Parts: sequence; structure tokens; C-alpha cells
Amino acid sequence: MKYIPVIGMEIHVELKTQSKMFCACKNGLGLEVEPNVNICPVCTAQPGTLPVPNIKAIEFVQLAGLALNCRLNLNSKFDRKNYFYPDIPKGYQISQYDEPFCEAGYLEVMNKKIGVTRIHLEEDTGKLVHPKGASYSLVDFNRAGVPLMELVTEPDIETGEEARIFCQKLQQICRYLKISDADMERGHMRCEVNLSLYKQGEEKLSGTKVEVKNINSFKFVEKAIAYEISRQTEILERGENVIQETRGWDANRNATVSQRKKESAHDYRYFPEPDIPPFQFAPEYVENLKRKLPELPDQKVKRFKGEYSLTDDTISVLTTNPALADYFEDVVSEIKEKISCKEFSVTLEKCLALSANYMVGELRKHLMIDGGEIKDLKITPENYAELIAIIGEGKISSSGAQTVLAEMYATGGDPSQIIEAKNLIQVNDAGELEKIVDVVLGKNEKSIVDYKAGKENALKFLIGQVMKESRGKANPQMAEKLLREKI
Repeated sequence: MKYIPVIGMEIHVELKTQSKMFCACKNGLGLEVEPNVNICPVCTAQPGTLPVPNIKAIEFVQLAGLALNCRLNLNSKFDRKNYFYPDIPKGYQISQYDEPFCEAGYLEVMNKKIGVTRIHLEEDTGKLVHPKGASYSLVDFNRAGVPLMELVTEPDIETGEEARIFCQKLQQICRYLKISDADMERGHMRCEVNLSLYKQGEEKLSGTKVEVKNINSFKFVEKAIAYEISRQTEILERGENVIQETRGWDANRNATVSQRKKESAHDYRYFPEPDIPPFQFAPEYVENLKRKLPELPDQKVKRFKGEYSLTDDTISVLTTNPALADYFEDVVSEIKEKISCKEFSVTLEKCLALSANYMVGELRKHLMIDGGEIKDLKITPENYAELIAIIGEGKISSSGAQTVLAEMYATGGDPSQIIEAKNLIQVNDAGELEKIVDVVLGKNEKSIVDYKAGKENALKFLIGQVMKESRGKANPQMAEKLLREKI
């Protein structure tokens, strides 16, 4: 490659504290239906008001720092970042400059350590509303003052894939720590890319840095980087210079678009926030924070690999969402108990595989269709475990299992009662199944000829017809065996 990309990320995460960063207003994360309902003189910057820091927000940032292998600074402070936008009521933003809460960490991505330069805390801005057809804009201050964590990486990222995975892993960590839902579609997490190119043999940071803002999905992070690498390469190959600027990602055009000339750090005129005294943290405080850390995603993946005989892909899906991982382990606990009490006559290994497969397949499908969450699931771990045992013992077919799971998802009902009510007990009686097979063969002579001619798909068609004739109750393995014998 003639030009080598150098990529760093700036990622903002809204923290889900009860109140805002510097006042007692409810933290609605800027998602309120009505404008300007969660506001007060402090977050709208009325004269004479003073900010009071939210200690929970500070703790959340420090927990994130520990999870990302950062050093927690024992001395820290807030600063004023001076710049004017209509949605910043004070005309400056309370942020952190030279003494952030967390520094010098890393996150491992694809067997590579991506450095974390710093993690600091600031207040979010308000939001401009542009009425359709109007010649004016309105300001909604609901989001003004929402605690906002900003993470800045080292320029260690080399590909869009690495950047996407970094962002996905950060989202996971925020959810495991329960400091933010980090939902990009709802604006809880916002990603910015800093990218430059340098020629092989030259200094790594010799290229002109371009910032790309307004990236609201992991997929677009990867696409924006690919586009920007291509755009900058074309400019350099024409013998022209890349302009230092801020660009936005336009999802409709799948392209970055110029927004404004990039400000430098000195343009913000930082100075210490005079209304908030500096912080001093005792080493004992940091040790207490470390004890609050839960099992983190990479640790959970490693443990799942050691405890459960599941594929890497299955473990990856189960551990992406901490609520799903917890639900799976609750189900496993129920299964183990019922096997030890001899309520289930199926092996633990088979139950684990079936439980995980239906969870990452059918159950997630229902949740995705409804936009539902595991915490709202009507199926108890005990009922889910019972369904898995019924499937494992061969009492219902796979299509019957899907029907039962769908009903359980909708109603939270008991699997045994649903099976009885819908008459879904699998036909395992050879004599009864033979009658169904005979009927199917009598109706499908062409498929018999095709199978004898070596067309294996003809047999699959006949199995499907047996399942249809039996209303999904036939044991497919027994049906296949009988069909092969009779043909």
C-alpha cells in the first residue's frame, strides 16, 4: 500500500445517571417527547447559578477507566471549554482538559492493543430543532447538562474493521458496567473518526488529519473510514494537499461531506472551572472502585469457553448482551438442578447446546421483530429449561418446538400445557408413522422415481410431505428411515 492510514477515535457516551451533571434535573438523555421540560436555572445558565458535580457520573467514568485498563488520576479538575453554539446556554462547556479522570489505558481488539489516551467527563449540549419550512431554529435544553463521557484513543487503529470492533466492545463494556445503554440509534453513543494518510517511509503523523462526525452506527463507522481512505488517496495521488477540516457522514450518499474548517485545541481557550474546586482521590477510593467492577465481556467469554461446550460464534452472541448471558446462565442453573433431581432424562451437554441454539436463533428472532429486551421476557428460566428438556427428549419436533416457543414468548405459558393444548406431541410410534409414510408415497410417485434416479432432494421433499401430513408431529429421523426402507 502506497499510503498508510492512521486512525484515532473520539467517542461520546451519555451516562444514565438519575440526574444531570451539574444540577438536580432529571436525566432524560435528551429523549423527552416535550421540549424544555427537564430544565432549571443551572442547566440553562441563568445568572448567579452554580454547578454542583454529580458524584455518580464521576464514578461511572472511573469505572469505565478501570475496565479499559486506565490509570485513575488522584488529582483531577474541570475546565471551561469556550466556544459559542446556540445550543450551549453558557457560551462555554464544562469539560476537562489537562487533568482528566482517566489516562493511559487500552482495549484489546483482534489480538492488538488499541491505546486509550484519556477518558474525561463533560456536560452535553442542548439540541437545535429546525421546523420544516421555517426560517428560524428552536432550542431544546432537555439534553443540556446530561453527563457525557468522552474517550479518546491513540492513533493505533489501522482499518475500519478495527474501529468498528473497538466501538462495539466499548458499547459492551458500558452495558456490563450499567453506566449507559450506549445505543447509537438513540444518540447515547456518538462516534467521530480522525484519519490521516502517510506515505510509506515517512513519519506516521506526517499526514493531514480530517475529522468525520455524525456517525451513528457501527456499520457507518467502517464505511466512513473506507470512503475517507479512498478520498484522501485520490487527492494525494493527484499531487494535491488534503485540507484539515471537519466532515460529516451522509448515510444517504454513503460519503463524507465537508462541514467546516477544523478548530485546534487552542481555539477553545481552556481554563480551570473557577466554580468547581479540584478533586483529590485517595488510593483507598480507587481500590474500593476496583471491587465494584463486574465480570467484563472478555472475562465472560473466556469463562464460557471453559465451562460450556459451545461454538465461539454462539458464545460471542450470548455474551454481547449481559442480560442475555445472565438469562442463559439462569437457564443452565435450572437445567442442572432438574438433571440432578432426575426430572430430565437428557444429558447436560445436549441441553446446553439446544438451549444456546434456540436462544441465539428463535428467541432472538422474536426479540428483534418486536424490538423487545431480555429484561421484559415473559418466559421464565424454569419454563425455558423445561422446553429444552422436552426438545432434547424428542417429545416434539423442531417445527413443534418453534410453535411452542412462539406461544411462550407471547404469553409466558407453560410448555407442557401448550404442547397438550395444541396436540404437538411428536409421533414416535413406528406403526402410526408408517401409515403416514404410505399415504405420502402413494401421492408422490414422481418423487420416488427422482430419488431412485439419484436426486437426494426428492427425499427431502418427501420428508417435508410427511411432516405436512402429520401436522409437524412426525419424528423426522424416523420418517427418513422409513422412507429409505420403503423406496
